[in-house]
Amino acid sequence: MSDSSPAEAVRTAPAPPSGTAVEAPDPRRWWGLVIIALAQLMVVLDATIVNIALPSAQKALGMTDGNRQWVITAYTLAFGGLLLLGGRVADRVGRKRTFIFGLIGFAVASGIGGAAGSPGMLFAARALQGVFGAVLAPSALSLMTTTFTDPRERGKAFGIYGAIAGAGAALGLLLGGVLTSYANWRWCLYVNIPIAIVAVIGAVVLLHDRPGHSEAKLDVPGVILGCGGLVAVVYGFSEAQPRGWSDALVLTLLFGGLALLVAFVFWQTKAKSPLLPLRILSDRNRAGSFLTMALATIGMFGLFLFMTYYLQGILGYSPVRSGLAFLPMSAAIITGSTQISARLLPRVPARALMVPGMLLAASGLLVLTQLGVDSSYATHILPAELLLGLGMGLTFMPVFSTATHGVRPQDAGVTSAMVNTSQQVGGSLGTALLNTIATSATSTYIGGHLTDPSRKAQVVREGIVHGYTHAIWWGVAAMLIAAVASGVLVTARPQGRGAPAGAGAH
Repeated sequence: MSDSSPAEAVRTAPAPPSGTAVEAPDPRRWWGLVIIALAQLMVVLDATIVNIALPSAQKALGMTDGNRQWVITAYTLAFGGLLLLGGRVADRVGRKRTFIFGLIGFAVASGIGGAAGSPGMLFAARALQGVFGAVLAPSALSLMTTTFTDPRERGKAFGIYGAIAGAGAALGLLLGGVLTSYANWRWCLYVNIPIAIVAVIGAVVLLHDRPGHSEAKLDVPGVILGCGGLVAVVYGFSEAQPRGWSDALVLTLLFGGLALLVAFVFWQTKAKSPLLPLRILSDRNRAGSFLTMALATIGMFGLFLFMTYYLQGILGYSPVRSGLAFLPMSAAIITGSTQISARLLPRVPARALMVPGMLLAASGLLVLTQLGVDSSYATHILPAELLLGLGMGLTFMPVFSTATHGVRPQDAGVTSAMVNTSQQVGGSLGTALLNTIATSATSTYIGGHLTDPSRKAQVVREGIVHGYTHAIWWGVAAMLIAAVASGVLVTARPQGRGAPAGAGAH
């Protein structure tokens, strides 16, 4: 699959740290990439695959409208809150070990969720999936980082990885619709078991890793402050959707979480073995990549929520048809990541891809601000999906590659965790923030336009769409800020010209 020979890869790879020997590339590394990509796809799919299945699961298990959101929240809460810990454990124990451990645990948790006989059992299983996902995701990305160092090979590998990260959520909506319609909602969870089995076998046979850095002690206060802060913030974002931003619990969680994170940063300057070495954040290219990822996913995940409801509630699409409607966006993400970004990143600066990517994505959202109750898929939704997908494809690949390039081997796991944390927190914020804005705008519209009771159904539909378009404007703003952030902060030179991605002012 690679167009560079092992000898060429050794010649063009960045110089290794002093005291280490130059290793020839693993001849089976591309098959290993298939396994890593399969595992990452499973994690990304599970963030959205149950969305379309949720009404069926709610009816089968007798969930209330108030607690049904825990099917989503339990997963994102554990996943987003524990990623930093999972990344540091991967560095300490070894990425291959934690990768396999995460796969097995994720499969077991999926089986428990699929067999759930009560809402509580399903919520617990989803939380357990999040815990093992927090171990699995940074292990997968750091294995990529340490396996592919040649600039041309790295571009191809991260193009594939970026495509999965961007398109996986949309594919999850499609797969969820198919499984719910033609099998059962439980298969949205059971489907992970065969995927995990294949990935475990492949990992044992194909993946190689350096030994973990067991001499470093785990930063227990850092774990409590950092993971506690992230859990509180993600939980606060999630609860803002049903409770509202002014709710006492939401405010306590958000401000308490921020206080814990401030204390965490202070502690990391004192700790002997910090959970998150601040040198990772002090590199402006990595910091810019993390910020760009968080802002990009605010608009993207909010869009998934609105489009799912718009397609089914306003246009009357079935679950399967709704899932199929997202395919063009997935195809555009894959094209932008593997055919454009992967080919250009070795030759152009990362921001030359990230800035246009965010502007394209913003233009796609801009098209959706013009939606009405009678808008057609072909004239509004399809063009928006293609623009958004292409933009995200252009952006995600250089973000992943730049954020993880040139990092110390002992920090690969925690750096990878930070990329995933940015994505998860951005997605949680986007879903909660944009949904709250949409709900408020809908209520205001209906209150101001419902003068004729005979038109109530029409006004309600118009109000719902008005809420969506109003919130999407905020998504446009997030994408534009991401374009500015990547343009100003990411100064890395082209990776194919001998400059490390981390080069630049600190």
